[in-house]
Amino acid sequence: QVQLVESGGGLVQAGGSLRLSCAASGRTISTYAMAWFRQAPGKEREFVAGISWTGSSTDYTDSVKGRFTISRDNNKNTVFLQMNSLKPEDTAVYYCAASGLRYIRVAEFRSWGQGTQVTGSS
Repeated sequence: QVQLVESGGGLVQAGGSLRLSCAASGRTISTYAMAWFRQAPGKEREFVAGISWTGSSTDYTDSVKGRFTISRDNNKNTVFLQMNSLKPEDTAVYYCAASGLRYIRVAEFRSWGQGTQVTGSS
């Protein structure tokens, strides 16, 4: 069973940047796809970005394309989400998730962290 711990959230003005980190323990994540999801108040959790096991393939929801970048360091068992040009509508709790597969399939992310709050102020 993998444990995921997110960090790096906070309050940032519109147009600012944050870098989220997700540290995994309990098992290696190097052979599994990883992803970030988010959940805003009153809304369902949504997929934000995903990365395949080698990092060769990434996927993003349309609203963050060109602004967010997902990456991973398998040697450190860590995944990152670089968020630039933040908007108030990016405000949400951001969750790291691990898949049981090597490639991104949104429905197959089954292990979750506790989340980190990101707030974009206008």
